[in-house]
Amino acid sequence: MGMKSKIVLGAVVGLVVIGAVSANGGDGGTGSADKGASASADKQPGGAKDAGADTADAADKAGQTEQKASQAEQFKAFVQENGTDQEKEAVSHVTKVQGADDQNDILDTADVYTDFTGGIMGEGTGPAELIASAFADWKQSANGLVTVYDADGELLGNGQF
Repeated sequence: MGMKSKIVLGAVVGLVVIGAVSANGGDGGTGSADKGASASADKQPGGAKDAGADTADAADKAGQTEQKASQAEQFKAFVQENGTDQEKEAVSHVTKVQGADDQNDILDTADVYTDFTGGIMGEGTGPAELIASAFADWKQSANGLVTVYDADGELLGNGQF
């Protein structure tokens, strides 16, 4: 194998390793260590489960579900407290926010859905810029991109956060 082939092969292997590390870096603390711990916690001598542990697990899951389901409400509350009048008006059209809670500062992406119609040529293009700006005030990332969509899932705008 020539020198150039070795360099190219080394670069490809390096990129694969970086991709694998970044894919595993954003698992939100639910890696294989947590799976093993939860599986062994459910096992009790005699096959019985600890009722207190089940109640605590259910409360934790309910809290996580509530937090994930309410990203749009959290965003709206932040803008109501800290935003300008124009940002408050624009954010009142937000219906759903995805990806705001999972950040690893490598490549963070978030999607904001609104009730605007007409796509990039519609009425929501101007407010989409305000929404992206307000999102950048709410969440910070070393390398984040927020994308704003209309009611039909068409792109309205995007911005860095």
